[in-house]
Amino acid sequence: MRSIFLRPAVMLVLLAAVLAFAADKPQSFTGKVSDTMCGAKHMMAGASDADCTRACVKQGSRYALVVGDEVYTLEGGDAAMLDKMAGEKATVTGALKGKTITVASVAPAK
Repeated sequence: MRSIFLRPAVMLVLLAAVLAFAADKPQSFTGKVSDTMCGAKHMMAGASDADCTRACVKQGSRYALVVGDEVYTLEGGDAAMLDKMAGEKATVTGALKGKTITVASVAPAK
């Protein structure tokens, strides 16, 4: 009788472990490097998307990746490379949690 209750509990623990592992698995996202304040629509009149992104980041905004209608906050990673890719299409590899990507690498999109 005891094994009837133990088997579902073990299955739930294994399922939770698999889901936790899958959530931390690096994924690749391709989009435009922006910032969290402007997202897809830059507001600095007369400035390029790259210049607006860099100015917003200097003012405390964080780098972001715009993929379609989604805006993902970028954490960690190579800040110099993100600065270089500001306003450009890039492929970011990292772990997604909610709307935040913990960046492992950034490269120009192919």
